[in-house]
Amino acid sequence: MSEKKTEKSQNKLTKKDFISDQMVKWCPGCGSHAILASVHKVFSDIGFKKEDFCFVSGIGCSSRFPYYVNTYGFHGIHGRAAAIASGIKIANPNLSVWVATGDGDSMAIGGNHFIHLIRRNMDINVLLFNNQVYGLTKGQFSPTTPRGGITKTSPHGTIEHPFITAGLVMGAQGNFFARCLDNDVKMMTDIMYQSAKHNGTAITEILQNCVIYSDKAFANVAAKEIKDEAQLRLEHGKPMIFGKYRDKGIVLSGNKLRVVNIGKNGVKKEDILVHDQYKKDPGIHRMLGRMHFPKYPIALGVIRSAPFNTYDQLMEEQIENEKKSSAIKCVDDLLNSGDTWEI
Repeated sequence: MSEKKTEKSQNKLTKKDFISDQMVKWCPGCGSHAILASVHKVFSDIGFKKEDFCFVSGIGCSSRFPYYVNTYGFHGIHGRAAAIASGIKIANPNLSVWVATGDGDSMAIGGNHFIHLIRRNMDINVLLFNNQVYGLTKGQFSPTTPRGGITKTSPHGTIEHPFITAGLVMGAQGNFFARCLDNDVKMMTDIMYQSAKHNGTAITEILQNCVIYSDKAFANVAAKEIKDEAQLRLEHGKPMIFGKYRDKGIVLSGNKLRVVNIGKNGVKKEDILVHDQYKKDPGIHRMLGRMHFPKYPIALGVIRSAPFNTYDQLMEEQIENEKKSSAIKCVDDLLNSGDTWEI
C-alpha cells in the first residue's frame, strides 16, 4: 500500500506553535480543554508543517475547534464536516485532515456522511466528542444518550435505543477505532498519534464530560475508586488483563468474550487473549467495542487499526493509470478527438 506523502517540517515545532490567538470559549471544567491540549501536543510531535494540517468541524461545542488550533481550518454546517473534509482531502491528498465532531453532529444529522466516510476509508482523522447529549443547544438527548436518560427533551427518560459508536463504526467497515476518556491526556495523545500514522479513516471516540448537561455521565467507569475494575486498557501485543490487582482477564469462550479470574478454576495468564489491533478480521474488535460495565470492563485504547488501501490513494492511482493509457494528453487532443469537421 502507498505511504503518506506529507512532508515533515524542517524546523522543530512546539506545542505553542499550534496555539491560536483566539479566546477559548468552552465552559470551565469541560473536557474539550483537555482534548485541545492533546491536539496541540500531538501536532508538534507529528512534525508536519503547520500549513499541511487542516481542521474541519460542523456545529456544536466541539465545532469551535478550528478557531483554537493555529493551522488551516474550516467551520462547516451541522452534520457536514465529513463531506467537507472529504472534498479537502481529494483536492489536496497531502494534507493531514482532522475533523472535530460531536455525537449529535456526526451520528444524527451527519449520520449518512459519517458512515460513508468510514466505508470509503479516506485518510481522515475524526475526533468524536461523545458527551451523550446536545450541549450547545442546551441539553436535548442525542443518538448516544442511554435509554432512560433524563434530558430537556426526555423529561421522563428517553425511550430510544442508543448507538454504540464502536458498533456503528465497524458496521460501516471501519478500519480504525479507538476510545478514551477526556481526563486521560496521556492515552488520548497516544491515540491521536496512532490515528495520524494510520492510513485511512481513523475514528477516535472521546468519552467527554459535559459539566452542565451530562455531568459525571461516565462516572461509572471513570471514577477513581472503580476505574481499575471498570476499564480494560488495551495495548497491542499485550494480554487483556485488568483489575486492581491485575487478576482478571478476557478470554474467548465459543463465539463470545468472557471475564475470568486468573488463578481460579484452572485459568492461567497464558489463557488470556492477546490484543492484536492490526488484525484484519473485525470479529474480536467488534466484541471489544461493544463491551460495557458492569458485565464487562469498557475497552479503552486503540481497539482496531487494520491496514487497507484508502479511497484517496486508489483514486490517485486510477487517475495516473488513465493518464498513461489515454491517447488524450492535452486540450487540443480532446478537441480533435472523435468525429470532427471543418466549417
